[in-house]
Amino acid sequence: MESGGKRRRTDAVLSNGNDKIDPSLLEALEKSQSSVEALDLRTVKKLVLSFERRLKENIEARLKYPDQPEKFADTEVDLHEELEKLKVLAGGPELYPDVVNLNVIPSILGLLSHDNTDIAIDVVHLLQDLTDEDVLEDNDEPARVLVDALIENNVLELLVQNIQRLSDADSDPDEMAAVYNTLATIENLIEVKPSVAELVCERTKLLRWLLGKIKVREFDSNKQYASEILAILLQNSTANQKRLGQMNGVDVLLQAVAMYKSKDPKTSDEEEMLENLFDSLCCVLMPLENKERFVKAEGVELMIIIMKQKKSAYASAIRALDFAMTKYPPACERFVDVLGLKTAFAAFMGKIPVNKKNKKERYQEELEERLVSLIASLFGGILRGSRRERLLSKFVENECEKIDRLMELYMR
Repeated sequence: MESGGKRRRTDAVLSNGNDKIDPSLLEALEKSQSSVEALDLRTVKKLVLSFERRLKENIEARLKYPDQPEKFADTEVDLHEELEKLKVLAGGPELYPDVVNLNVIPSILGLLSHDNTDIAIDVVHLLQDLTDEDVLEDNDEPARVLVDALIENNVLELLVQNIQRLSDADSDPDEMAAVYNTLATIENLIEVKPSVAELVCERTKLLRWLLGKIKVREFDSNKQYASEILAILLQNSTANQKRLGQMNGVDVLLQAVAMYKSKDPKTSDEEEMLENLFDSLCCVLMPLENKERFVKAEGVELMIIIMKQKKSAYASAIRALDFAMTKYPPACERFVDVLGLKTAFAAFMGKIPVNKKNKKERYQEELEERLVSLIASLFGGILRGSRRERLLSKFVENECEKIDRLMELYMR
């Protein structure tokens, strides 16, 4: 982006003394800029050829002097520069099919497992640029051609193998940025080709890596992004939901949200992460076997504690309970056994904690819908016995106020 000073200098050069821009000068400037930025097949071929040459030199130098880094260091600097130059390809996504036909994709992706992590990081940044949603917008067909070629050449496996060797600590900002860009690239690939969401979980250990990341107590931007990618992978895929359940994912998600049972997130980013974690939890509670895991891991009890603490996760806990109890009687029974009725009916009667975030009318309405759904699940899941009597008696106490409230919601 130009600084104001630079723009003013340009305007001064273009004006002819009486504050009017000289059109011939303007035309000349535009021409000179377009000659720099023109990206055509010839330029692409030149870039690719130059990159392949530097890559060959680097491979040969490493083979010749495996134990003398100083002998191949220069070829690595050259390779780094070539990868930087390839970023201009993002300026012409319509040429992606030509890039694929030049068969350079395998060479680029091969560098994700380069011994020098800096080179692998260069490739991650390049892939993120090439697949950026702003770049691919209105270029559906070229985008698909590129993404298909990347997947055929094992981009998913190579990206995930690489992310596992990167440090994610604040102490290494370059590697931390590469982790973020790896997740961004995976999200971009899913955007173009939704089936990637299941492919990446089938073929790689990404789910396990994401679970490891959300287990970490300290909050950072990569933990937030990991929670977002997890929610994306789970939202429309029963296979991924089941897969996560089998790798103890329900337990890990419960531990991650338990950190907020008696405290609020400190920033809006951390708040967003907590919502992503609850989105993931609700998705993972769709398959029956995961509802069972949730009950076993005392998820019902944890959600009731969160409700009682009345912190910002209050509404999310109600939503998670609603998902757990839908068409699953054991969760309903546990809910009654651990005295959840009192907490749920207090909320049903409108005793909802109010803070800046949830003063909005829509928030209250969504919460009411969730509570009605939860109570309906209780009636569907508890058909007889003393639990049923306890549920019914709630509607009789205090001069049938719950029935009045039910009618009020029904009329509205």
